[in-house]
This record gives sequence, C-alpha cells and structure tokens, in this order.
Amino acid sequence: MAKQLFILFFMIGSPFSGLFSQSPNLSEIKLNELYTGWLDEVFDKISKEKGVRFEFDREKITRMAITDRPFDQPLDAWLTSICREKKLKWYQKADGTVHIIGRYQNPGADALKKRSPENRGEPTRKKLTVKGLVTDQASGESLPFVSVRVAGAQIGATSNVDGYFTILNVPTDTNTLIFSYLGYRTTEIYLSPTVNLEELNVELMPFDSELSEVVITAERGDLMQTANEVSMIKMSTAKIALLPSLGEKDIFRAFQLMPGVSAVNEQTSGLYVRGGTPDQVLTQFDGFTVYNVDHLFGFYSAFNANAIKDVQLFKGAFDSKYGGRLGAVVDVTGKDGNNRNRNLGLDIGMLSANFWIEQPFGDKVTTIATVRRSWRGPIYNKIFDKFGKSTSGEDVPVNPRFAGTSVVSWFYDMNFKTTWKPNKRDVFSLSFYNGKDELDNSQTPNLPSGFGGGGGAAPSIQFTDLTDWGNTGGSAKWSARWNKRLYSNTLLSFSTYFSNRDRTVSGSFASANGEDNEIRRGTLEYNRLKDFSARSDWELKITDQQKLGFGFAATHNDLVYTFSQNDTSSILDRHNTGETLAGYVEDKISLFKEKLTLTPGLRFTWFSPTGKTYLEPRFNAQFRLTKQLKIKAAAGQYNQFVKRVIREDIFSGSRDFWVLADNERLPVASSQQYIGGFSLENKNWLFDAEAYYKPLSGLSEYSLRTIPSPTGPAGGGTIDYEENFFDGTGVAQGIDLLLQKKFGKWNGWVGYTLGEVRHNFPVYGENDFYAAHDVTHEFKMTHLYKWRRWDFSATFVYATGKPYTAPEGAYTVRLLDGSTQDFLNVSAKNAYRLPAYHRMDVAAIYNFNWGNSPGSLNASIFNLYNRTNVWYKQYEILDNQLIETNTNYLGFTPNLTFSIKLR
Repeated sequence: MAKQLFILFFMIGSPFSGLFSQSPNLSEIKLNELYTGWLDEVFDKISKEKGVRFEFDREKITRMAITDRPFDQPLDAWLTSICREKKLKWYQKADGTVHIIGRYQNPGADALKKRSPENRGEPTRKKLTVKGLVTDQASGESLPFVSVRVAGAQIGATSNVDGYFTILNVPTDTNTLIFSYLGYRTTEIYLSPTVNLEELNVELMPFDSELSEVVITAERGDLMQTANEVSMIKMSTAKIALLPSLGEKDIFRAFQLMPGVSAVNEQTSGLYVRGGTPDQVLTQFDGFTVYNVDHLFGFYSAFNANAIKDVQLFKGAFDSKYGGRLGAVVDVTGKDGNNRNRNLGLDIGMLSANFWIEQPFGDKVTTIATVRRSWRGPIYNKIFDKFGKSTSGEDVPVNPRFAGTSVVSWFYDMNFKTTWKPNKRDVFSLSFYNGKDELDNSQTPNLPSGFGGGGGAAPSIQFTDLTDWGNTGGSAKWSARWNKRLYSNTLLSFSTYFSNRDRTVSGSFASANGEDNEIRRGTLEYNRLKDFSARSDWELKITDQQKLGFGFAATHNDLVYTFSQNDTSSILDRHNTGETLAGYVEDKISLFKEKLTLTPGLRFTWFSPTGKTYLEPRFNAQFRLTKQLKIKAAAGQYNQFVKRVIREDIFSGSRDFWVLADNERLPVASSQQYIGGFSLENKNWLFDAEAYYKPLSGLSEYSLRTIPSPTGPAGGGTIDYEENFFDGTGVAQGIDLLLQKKFGKWNGWVGYTLGEVRHNFPVYGENDFYAAHDVTHEFKMTHLYKWRRWDFSATFVYATGKPYTAPEGAYTVRLLDGSTQDFLNVSAKNAYRLPAYHRMDVAAIYNFNWGNSPGSLNASIFNLYNRTNVWYKQYEILDNQLIETNTNYLGFTPNLTFSIKLR
C-alpha cells in the first residue's frame, strides 16, 4: 500500500512540478493602480507591466469602458470581478495564457452565435455534413453521448464516447443545432456560412459552474434521466453529491434509488437489478471489467466519483455490443482531465479522504489522478460496533457475542488516466485502477462460567475473521474517426480480482456432565480471477436514419477457488481457464421521420470449455405516438460464462465466489428478456412504466447441507465435494413505475417496483422457492430543493422483507478424534422472511467560494429515525443449544463532508 501510494504521488508530483512553475500564479500578481479606458487597452497595459499574456477578440471588447481602482487585489480576483460585470468569462491554459471569451462564445469558433440568430446571413450550402466535438466549457474535457438535433427538422445524432458527432444532410448552413446533456445547460448553436462546419468546437456550460446570484427559470439541471432508451438510466456525476450519503457521493448508491434497482442491500454497492444478482451486471470502467464493486462492507463502491465523467445503466435488454452477463450493464467512462488549467481538489469526510488532480501537458495531453483512503473515525467505529454486535435470542440470558473485539480495517483506491489527442482524428488513452480492502474482525466472546449447563470454568472460544479483497484493472484505447461516417474504438485491457477469507472458530467448553468439549470448525477460502481482453467496436453511419454497429472481442479467463475447513480438510480446489471469442452486428434504423426506431442485433460467442457457439439475437423498438407519448419494447437472449456461485451457509449467512462455467458441474447460465412499456413526458413531468419477464437457466449454488457419498470400491474412497454444485432454473418478473417532477426549486421522483424472483433447484425439493434477494414491493421517494446557495435533499425507501433459510433443530456428535461436529435440521429453502426494511436519509449542502475556489459543506443523516433493519441471522450451537442472533444494518448515523477544489 505505502509503496503504491509513493509511486502514484511520484508520478503526480515529479512531472507536474516543472509545469507548475511555467504558468504564472495569478493570485500572487497584485494590482494596485487606477485602470480607466477601454478594456482591451487595460489588458494590454497589465500584460506589459505584469508579464501576463492575454488572448481575446479585440473587436468584441474594444468599446467596453472600464474605470476601476483595485487596492492590492490579486489578478485572478480582479479578472473574475471585471468579467462578471462585462458578462465575459476567463480561463488560464497550461502555458499561462489568459483567455477572455464571451459568456456564450466558443473559442476557436467565433462565427458561431449562441442565444442569438442575428447576422448569420443567407444560406450558401444545402444538404451538408456537420462534424464537431462537444466539450465542457470550464475544463475543455470532451463530453460523451450528448444529444444533438437540428431545430425544426427530424435530424439528429449523439456524440460518441470521445465527444465527436456527425450529422448528415443538415438542410442549410444557417440552421440551428440544439445540444443537450445531463448536468449541462441546453445550448443552441446558430450556424453561419462563414464557419467551418467540418470542425465545430461546441462548449456546454455545467449547471454548477457558477455561484453568482443569477436566477435561471427557463432551464434546470436534472440529476437523472431516463426514458430516452428502453430500460436505460443516466446519472449526472456532478449532481449525485446532492443526495444523502453515508460517506462520499457514490454513483452506485444513486442508482439504487431508481425503480428496478434494489435499495435494501446496505452491505453491498453491487446492483440487484430486476431480480438479478450483482454478478449478473456487467460493470465496465473505461472498457475493462470490474468484478467486485465493494469497499467497507459495501458502504462505498469501488468507483471514485471524482474520476467519472459519464455513467449509463442499462437495466435490461441491452444492445449486442455488450455480452457475458444475464441481467444489466453499467458502462462507466472515466474523466480525461482538464485540458486548459491545472486543477485539484480534496474531499474530507468522517470515513475517508479523497484527493484528485488534473494537469494538461500542452494542448494535446491531459492527465487525471485520484487517491482515496479510509481512516478510523466515529462512523468507522459505529459501523464496526454494529457489525461486531448482534442481538441475542430470548433463550440466552447473556449476549455472548463480540465482546473484546478489536477491529482493524482500511481500504484505498486510486485511478490514473492520461489521454493524448495528436490530431483531430485519433485519441489515445491509458487508464489504470487499483483498490484493496483489509478487515480483521476477529472476536473473543465473553462467556460466563457454567454457560451451557456445565459447572466448570468459563468457555474459551476464539472467532477468527480475517478478510482482504481487491481489484486491479487497466486499458489502452485507440479511437479513430476514419471519415465522416466511420468511427472505431479498439481496446486492450486486463482485470484481476482476489479475495481471501479466514473464518474459523476454536476453543473448548465444559458440558452439563462436566466433560470437556473441543470446538474446531470454520472455513478458509481463496478466490482469484484474471481477465485479459481485446476488443474493437465500429460505427458506420450509413444515413441520418441508419447507423450500423459491429465489432469483435476475445477474452482469456483464469480462475482459482479453494475452500477448506480449518486448513485440514480440503473441500474444493478448482483452477480453470477458458477463452471466449465474440462478434456482433446491430443496425439502428429510424423510420417515419424518427417516430419509429428499430435496433435488431445478433451476438455470437464461442466458449472453449464447452466448445460450443452461442447465438444471442437482440431486438429493441420505440414508437413515438405523439410528442409526449412513446411506446417501447425489447427482447433478447443472454449468456454468462463467468459467474458468481452462492455458497449456502446456514450458520453465518451465505457467501459467494467466482467460478468459470464448464461442461460438467457448472453449466453456462442463460436467460431471455422480454420488456414492454411506455413513457409520457413533457418539459415538466415524466411518467415511465416498464414490465419485464426473464426466464433463467443454468443457475448454480453450492451447499454442504448434504454430504456426498465416498467414491471408490464399496464407497471406501475419497469424498467428491464437487457433487455439491447444484443446478437450477428461475423466473424474474415485475413492473417498474417512475414519476419524476422536473421543474421548480423543489423536484425529485417517486419509484415503485412490484417484483418476484423464484428459483427451482431439485436438490432442495420439487417446489419453487423465492430467491434470497426476492423483494415483492419496493417504494422509493427522492426530494431535492434548492434555496440560494443551499441544496437540501431527502430520500425514503420501503421494501418487504427478503427470504432466508433457518435451522429448526440442532444436535452435536462426538467424532473419533474427540472433537465434536454440529448438525442442523433446516427449514424448507427460504421458507421465512426478514422484517420489512425502511429508512429515511436527509442532507443539507452549503456551497461557497473560498477566494476563487469553489467548495461545499455537506451534512447528512443516514437512517434519520433510527430504524432497526435486519441484515441476516447467525446461529451457533453450544451443548445442543441453538443460539440465534441478528446482524443488523446501521441505525441513526450522521456524517459531515468538506469539499474544495482549485477552480
């Protein structure tokens, strides 16, 4: 850990230190004289006296009069004041040059007029192609998946992952283009015959880019966006900080507030989407797969929000471009970094500290690095007190659990990305991620003398609970615009995940008859996964109404899983490798003036362990009946080759581990998805409804509930625990409803999901049973209110209880070596349900400027009314007594986070 942090800070500090000295520090340049006359002349005077280079359009500001007398005022503060007065903006590039631009002006495209169509002249070209790049006005960073449309015409496009867009057959060179992107102001660009429409540079202004007292009533920045595509949700990474959180802003926790994504799993950031489990969600960061998304019992996700530029969640029926998962896709695009100014920031909360820095190298190279590290504070102690203590059953007079606990735990993660744009055709990037958790939750119970009916000394028992896990991943990407119609994205990536767990119990106690009994049981687990992949995705824009997508991918997987009892009895020892070769093609077609959009697709995958080729047809359709009403439907076949198997553990809650499907014990998982729905939307309200049905097959579980028979002659050989992998089928079905208020200072949404997830594993009986993650009803509310520099928010979640399997009796057998073994009689699979889950979270954020640096102070309360919600139940057997304890989620938990950034 220390070595990795040293390397990262060396990478950040060493090459940047020279650059820091190249750009003049404007806050150290003081102005202390009378400036009067025209603004351009004042800039010339300051440039000559202070050695600061200015760039501006002299014609635009030549008649701006100024009379100002700063008294020892820093230059950057003076510029901010003057530019606000004159309705201008300024920014400093990496070389130190100060650029002065109009508030709605694009540098490098002076002939483009925003907000006013005046002086465009008569059209000179018709049926032309418009190409360009969409960027953030503050940082210059490219913006992916921006909606671009021609006003008054049924023509549009979407920028690709690198921010480039192409619109064919634009009627004239004086048309208006409308750009919209979540978290940014909708912007109109008025084309002109004098502009090079092959290389537009369009800048969008973030909603949170200013703190000036300007009241804007015409438009508002949404936090989330849905209904544009079937089962797709976008979240604004800049706005998720408005939501209440236990720690930092977290995109995965924000998604859990949407219908169809379960919000009752505090112990994991992984997404339970429409009856699926987290392993059925393909999670990609800059193209590489992330196999575990949890930090600190899942209270944090593995993704640092400061490193994220864009994120999309496809809840189901996703396109042919994605494969290898049954349920959903989370596609995360990392930031490239500010390409105009050096910028850095710091978030300090009660659980962790988060530092990030962005640094451009000239005009073509950008970098960003983030580091996050947990620290021991009040909330840390509260979390471990909660998960280190349980509420005993009524038949145990003294709670024997978790006294003398000394928890040692920490996590860290880091991101680094560099992007090189050598020309206007190519983009090269390198992205790297590393994160790790360590947890020592070992416990020494404080049991009274005579416990269990014995008359001897107090029992001596030690619970060992050591866990560490982590992810490392990276990608190298080359994106190319070959011409106005063809775009490619080629990527090499690797990803690794590991998990170690030592959960054992040892000690002794005296029984009622005075005999000494030795306890020696528990499990040791190790899981490691490697993923090496290559992929190439291509887009061919045939016409404005048709876009063809196709691509190829290859992956090598290497998985290890070992499971033993007390390091003396090996239960499982698996080491499997496999290759997948995949290709896909999909065609997005718009008909009837874009009222009907069809996207048929086909994906095919060859999987080496089975030697079979799997075909996956996909189909997506949307029909706009009116301007406000849209009907949508989708269907598809999906297969999963790397999957997480649940290991049933009646004593202490089930666990899971990653395995590779084979042709013997572990079948390839598959599902079909059928989705239908509609959305009704205007500028103020959105109502969205979708129903889904997903039959599942090839599901796998592992259980030691039954002991396999010995192999060999007359049953005298070894026991093959591989027999305890069990196959099953299932069905997930439900309805998602969303009502969103999109206008006014008070806005938000209400979501409801009615769902059912049933499995059938013959080993547990002939009847279907509810899956462990089944939640019948889930209701959510999210409220946001803005008042001056304050942002207030509140969320509420209610869900019916989840199923679980419980022991219905216990007995102890003495073995030949003198030790004892406990056995359980258990209920039918998931025959019981936990109590209903509900909680309310609230937050208040104050936004301020510290000099020229924006900052915020975020106060939030998790579980406002201190509801006791049960996570799972644990059981212990002592002298034939069954002890039931509840492990509960967190109660009332306040948090405070301070954030500041350079600009």
